Amino acid sequence: MAAENRDQSGGDEPVRHEDHREEYIHVTARRLDQARAALQPAIGATQTNFSRKAIEANPGADNAPLNSILLQAPGVTQDSYGQIHIRGDHNNVQFRLDGVALPEGVNVFGQALMTRFAHSMSLTTGVLPAEYGFRQAGVIDIQTRNGVADEGGTLAGYGGVRDYVQPSIQYGGHWGQWDGFITADAVHDRVGIENTTSSYNAIHDLSNQYHVLGHLRYTLRPETRFSLTAGVSNAWYQLPNNPGQQHQFATPLFRADDRPVQEDAPDSSHLDEHQQQITDFAILSWQEDHEKISAQTSAILRYSSMRYSPDWLGDLVYNGIAQQAARSVFSSGVQSDVTWRISRSHTVRGGVQAYGERAVSKSSSLVYPVDEEGAISPRTVTVHDSSGKTGALYGAYLQDEWHLTRSLVLNGGVRFDGVEEYVHAHQFSPRVSLVWTPWHGGRFHVGYARYLTPPPFETIGTTSLDRFADTSAAPANYQNDRVKAERDNYYDVGFMQQITPHWHVGLDAYWKQAKNLIDEGQFGAPVILTAYNYHRGRVRGVELTTDYSAGPLTLYGNLAVSRAMGKDINSAQWNFDVEDLQYMRSHWVHLDHDQLITASAGGAYAFFHRTVHPLQLSGTMIYGSGLRKDRELEDGSIPNGTHVPQYVTFNLGLVQTLKHMAWLGGYTMQLRLDVINLFDRRYMLRDGSGIGVGAPQYGLRRSVMGGVALSL
Repeated sequence: MAAENRDQSGGDEPVRHEDHREEYIHVTARRLDQARAALQPAIGATQTNFSRKAIEANPGADNAPLNSILLQAPGVTQDSYGQIHIRGDHNNVQFRLDGVALPEGVNVFGQALMTRFAHSMSLTTGVLPAEYGFRQAGVIDIQTRNGVADEGGTLAGYGGVRDYVQPSIQYGGHWGQWDGFITADAVHDRVGIENTTSSYNAIHDLSNQYHVLGHLRYTLRPETRFSLTAGVSNAWYQLPNNPGQQHQFATPLFRADDRPVQEDAPDSSHLDEHQQQITDFAILSWQEDHEKISAQTSAILRYSSMRYSPDWLGDLVYNGIAQQAARSVFSSGVQSDVTWRISRSHTVRGGVQAYGERAVSKSSSLVYPVDEEGAISPRTVTVHDSSGKTGALYGAYLQDEWHLTRSLVLNGGVRFDGVEEYVHAHQFSPRVSLVWTPWHGGRFHVGYARYLTPPPFETIGTTSLDRFADTSAAPANYQNDRVKAERDNYYDVGFMQQITPHWHVGLDAYWKQAKNLIDEGQFGAPVILTAYNYHRGRVRGVELTTDYSAGPLTLYGNLAVSRAMGKDINSAQWNFDVEDLQYMRSHWVHLDHDQLITASAGGAYAFFHRTVHPLQLSGTMIYGSGLRKDRELEDGSIPNGTHVPQYVTFNLGLVQTLKHMAWLGGYTMQLRLDVINLFDRRYMLRDGSGIGVGAPQYGLRRSVMGGVALSL
């Protein structure tokens, strides 16, 4: 029988050793979590934090994709295929789980990381400290849910219009020195990829996905912890059809097809193209936290693959090539970070990252032979192409957080990065930032960073151009300089002021000068992004933010003005028209993802928040002045010369929680109603023109969703 002590507050309830043990487990876990976060501070950078409360206030909450949460941060722009752009960059985004960077994969549409796996999340931009390398437009760090802070289980069902069904399950718990959390879901819908028209329902847009993510930790002693984080994502998509397209390669061969025809060719609304994407990853970490020194070392594995299945007949008609394509990349690596608290004035940090990667690309294409006079043969030929490459990324850093005075902090460091893949490059990159807190609630920061950004291994085109000579898939030109690493000078200055204990405002400005600026585009029917460079690039912008939180009320708003330009494409030129290449050789052009004005806002209010049945009403807004498209002139066009129309959308969420109800057996039930695009605005993300832009894409029309969750 357990011994008992009396509560010193005077109560009669016995306090058991199990209660002390439970408190000890929570305190130890919290201290180690804080020590891990301190390994990678955001000193001098701009950071937006999303707490669990903020995630749950977003319409859709855990059922919504991660990008819908991130779009509520300043400087984050919405694009097609669920992509986001941060401060005028195309991708160049780094994902971390509990501070450990995940190697990149080949996924285009799906997101392998689920929102419900996040206990909290942060987005760090600006002048990044030296511990961040390779991908530097933004660092998205997800603090995973665990069995101590997120104990208990939940069964949930969510769904709505367009056959949307999403069942999910999650469970967290701790057992002695072990704790763990696991979550899984499946998604079936008809909105897997953006609609190519403004209609309410897309043609041929079925999607089936499943995700499993888990986290297991073992606390050997108060100073030592081991953890394993792993995930599996498998997604299958139909590619939406764009009706009414003009075929270019019709021949008598097509009369044998039994599908609806249009002038002896399949109608573009009846094409049948698919794409499958798989991602698997695992991270094994060892963490130590002592009085003066803290450290974490992690081993990382990631595999991702993409396979495109064409409509063999239809792709030939409209593109002159029907290509079955597959890409995969396997990455393994190590990351180690150490913090040494030398004194009150100096905290030194250092670490290394190293990854080995293997990328494989295969394709099998049907094309038409073309004779010297340009006549197309009705007989097809098959072109096979495959390649593989093994490469490496590595980096090391050292920096010092120096408290010059009580109100002035200098964070200076240097980073060395190298890449040995299709490109060979290395660079020493100084980083320095100064943070000044002249009065209570006010903070200034100014900084400079040198960046080296390797081209994404999996997006470098490896097509053998000569194989397609004298065919209907012959490139516009045969110039194909190798994609290069980007080198940047980055400057950032900002100010934040706490107006009241509940109200904050912030202003931040940035400027990037780039050599060999990296961009990506879709060239051809397979939705595979291909990297290329502008010889010169420049990106600049200003962000204004504000937030207010008091009791049951939360409000926020963001406004960003940005301009991203490039000049002279100097790699992968065969993807572009000769006229466009000549124009961009002597003219600055907008990047295809450049958007002048981006704004977001939102709020939430909890009615009856002091009762066991709180009712939360929340809403979000997104405004965009429009991504780029070609500007048509009488004598030609200007690449990315204008933008698609501006748009604004509103989302609404209503959540009724019933806590510990007797008729539910003491469990908690949550009822949810979400409306996405509340006013059913028709808006265009892409019109199909522009540098590296495929088919048109439109934003999601009004979608009414509902769900129920039972917490066990």
